[in-house]
Amino acid sequence: MSVPSWPSMASVTTPGFGEIYLTLLFDKKQVLSTFTYEYPLKLIAPDTHKSATGKHVTVVFLLSYEGGLVGGDKINLKMSLDDHTRLALLTQGSTKIFKSPDAATVSHQVLDVKIGKGASLCYLPDPTQPFKASIYEQRQTFYIDPAGSSSLLMLDWVSGGRRACGESWTLSSWKGCNEVRQLNESLQGRLLLRDAVMLHEEDLGADLAQKTHNMGVFGTLIVYGPTFHELGVFIMQEFGAQPRIGAKAWDHGRAQTAVETATRSKQAAVDDGLLWTAANVRGFVVVKFGSTEVDGARRWLGSLLRRQGTVETEFGHRSLLCLR
Repeated sequence: MSVPSWPSMASVTTPGFGEIYLTLLFDKKQVLSTFTYEYPLKLIAPDTHKSATGKHVTVVFLLSYEGGLVGGDKINLKMSLDDHTRLALLTQGSTKIFKSPDAATVSHQVLDVKIGKGASLCYLPDPTQPFKASIYEQRQTFYIDPAGSSSLLMLDWVSGGRRACGESWTLSSWKGCNEVRQLNESLQGRLLLRDAVMLHEEDLGADLAQKTHNMGVFGTLIVYGPTFHELGVFIMQEFGAQPRIGAKAWDHGRAQTAVETATRSKQAAVDDGLLWTAANVRGFVVVKFGSTEVDGARRWLGSLLRRQGTVETEFGHRSLLCLR
């Protein structure tokens, strides 16, 4: 199945528009045949490297000139991964969402990615950091092979703002939606998974900081496909081994080692004020987590991915940059 092309844009100089097309050559090397961006979007692509498994991996850093989005900025990035290619999409720091001058001025970021047959995307950005009175909307859509051969690892997380400036969920509005759809020629494939988060002030007798119960960051991790199958299994096993309140170990001898390991992991999470859950939905492993501090979430998620090993083995140690 060839990857269908995106509809033509009216102007390639549309502010904030970018396009990436990763192509596999006959000698099994992959190149960025299309790599364009317009202010305020900025993209950086180091040289392609080989992973520990010998696969070619392309790394692209998603940036902005101001280190974030000023009120009213719009980012629209379209990406296509040709069959059997691999891409790690990263950032070099948190994406700051600056204050909006009024309620009608919204910062937007749209990401549309087509992942071809046997292709893999590792998308591990730093968290977005909404400043006081900021307004932000984000939509990310991933189109995958209907036969299930595409692979996707996607992290989406948001922090409570600048703690050093006394900010704690003082944003005006933050809305994010992640969708995974089947890839077809019409680009309107069947919806497989949708995850949405809305954070905004409401007249409910408590401000957003109170309703978040002292959490400093919330996040979602989506795991799918053959490249990340073992990672998904590992995460579900880790979650299943977590001690439950009121649980009784009926088979104490066989479960003792697993429980001891899970207890140590849980204690580390408790020390970082972290809560998490995981579920298997239509072949996707979806992880939801929250932590009192961003660094606590980094330590927990970084430890989880490093202990399992798939990300570093398949994409290289640089792919975990946001979790250092």
